[in-house]
Amino acid sequence: MKRNAWIVAATLAAGLALVAQAPAQAKTLRWAAQNDLLTFDPHAQNHQTTLNFQMHVYEALTRYTKDYQVEGALATSWQQITPTQWRFNLRKGVKFHDGTPFTADDVVFSYGRIMQPKGTNQIYVSGVKEAKKIDDYTVDMILSGPNPVLLREFVNFRIMSKIWSVKNKAENVQDYVAREESFASRNANGTGPYMLKTWQADVKIELTLNKNWWDKMEGNVDEVIFTPVKSDGTRVAALLSGDVDIITDPPPQDVARLRQTPALKVLDGGENRTIFFGMDQFRDELLYSSVKGKNPLKDRRVRLALHQAIDAEAIKRTLMRGLSIPAGMMIAPQVHGWSAELDKRPPVDVEGSKKLLAEAGYPDGFEVTLDCPNNRYVNDEEICQAMASMWAKIGVKAKLNAMPFATYIPKILKFDTSIYMLGWGVSTFDALYSLQALQRTVDPKGGADGSYNLGRYSNPKVDALIDGIKVETDVAKRDAMIRDVYKLLNDEVAYLPIHHQIRPWAMKKNVTTVHRADDRQEAKWVRID
Repeated sequence: MKRNAWIVAATLAAGLALVAQAPAQAKTLRWAAQNDLLTFDPHAQNHQTTLNFQMHVYEALTRYTKDYQVEGALATSWQQITPTQWRFNLRKGVKFHDGTPFTADDVVFSYGRIMQPKGTNQIYVSGVKEAKKIDDYTVDMILSGPNPVLLREFVNFRIMSKIWSVKNKAENVQDYVAREESFASRNANGTGPYMLKTWQADVKIELTLNKNWWDKMEGNVDEVIFTPVKSDGTRVAALLSGDVDIITDPPPQDVARLRQTPALKVLDGGENRTIFFGMDQFRDELLYSSVKGKNPLKDRRVRLALHQAIDAEAIKRTLMRGLSIPAGMMIAPQVHGWSAELDKRPPVDVEGSKKLLAEAGYPDGFEVTLDCPNNRYVNDEEICQAMASMWAKIGVKAKLNAMPFATYIPKILKFDTSIYMLGWGVSTFDALYSLQALQRTVDPKGGADGSYNLGRYSNPKVDALIDGIKVETDVAKRDAMIRDVYKLLNDEVAYLPIHHQIRPWAMKKNVTTVHRADDRQEAKWVRID
């Protein structure tokens, strides 16, 4: 997207940062998608839609450029003093939306807050032992070991105002699993390009331009109105009628029609998200199952039988209309560590699956409940329905339990599930992010390790490799460990990957935006002509 020059006002009192002014002919961006955010607490839930809206309001020490390179945001520069000590020089003259200044105290406070176990965002400060204030605009991050992806992790370490948080009794992270409400879950005070005007859950989000933002706007959007619309047909109709300017999740069955509509255009791009099924491999007796006294999903033969029964090509052809890449591994091609050799699925083998089940002691199969969201991923409930049909062919009777994502996430985060669907986007574009959250043994203290390992898979060899990947700075050695761990995970059938999503965005022809593989639209780059 071509960069546009905007007039920057420099008329504030001496010492303040330059202030980007609202561009001429500023516009309202009307945006719709099926999935709402979960909370505005920036440390509570590691959920991409939630993070997408929060990043308009809250900022981090670092951020991505349009091609996913790391650049400074609230930090202007940094240096690695030792392998375990990084010094960050903070941007001066930045103010929060309520007018209070941004300082090192806010970084130290935000570190302590994001580390609280009731949230699920600790992965974004993984390996940081301490945030140490040196002076008002200098912070040292003390690490437990070298971290080759620290700057990428920090992209999602959002900084809150300590003064605002204390004033509003929001020092503690929201306990979303307990369905707790807090001041920070419904209100926001960041330093970002937009301010939260209102959020009515499942109804509307309104963001307004922060005219005192320290950086320059490249687009001309001064207001964002987002409407979550679960119905595919209603969402598409809103775009066709002109009621919205863009939908970032057009249903696959309608993409061809939208391409042929003269007033619209479709921006194509792969997403670094893998859709998969997780399985309870922890309990001795499987919940919500006809099997009593034991857990069939602990048996690799059963997991392989389920895997071999899945026809991902059929899902791609019939449900996704070609907008998916059948997956054999748990990271997508855009992620560092991906391997074409390992991203291959086993051949569909119904008879082989039946034989495996018989060998495992289930010649007649068994019954199990399949938990699934119905408003989060592309055709999520339909994929689960297809899965139940495929597994029925081998004697596994999956009872579908579909629900809205806002209800679904608290349920599965409590490990209240036997088999569940999840999609995992990789915000760091590095394999460690997935490995640590999904495959590392769950940290009983609520830390970053295993934060979304909801089937509680555990393997000491996998843990050792992941721990090595966390601190290895030699690229060749680190890549070899990533390859080894994914080969082991594939051999064990630790998860059931289905596909990597392809995500087209559909919009009016007068809308220019930047498609992102992490599926995060940034309004600061949007122009409406």
